[in-house]
Amino acid sequence: MTYDDVVSFSGSAGLIFFMVLFAVVLIYALRPGNKRKFDDAARIPFKED
Repeated sequence: MTYDDVVSFSGSAGLIFFMVLFAVVLIYALRPGNKRKFDDAARIPFKED
């Protein structure tokens, strides 16, 4: 295995990893079950102490 093979493999593996990570984060953020949690977090700056 040469250096060029390792570079090519790591570039492809990194791209696939980040695409899967992006898809997981997107699915988590857009799930209807998380709406109340995100709405509550969005109101934190407006809550009085």
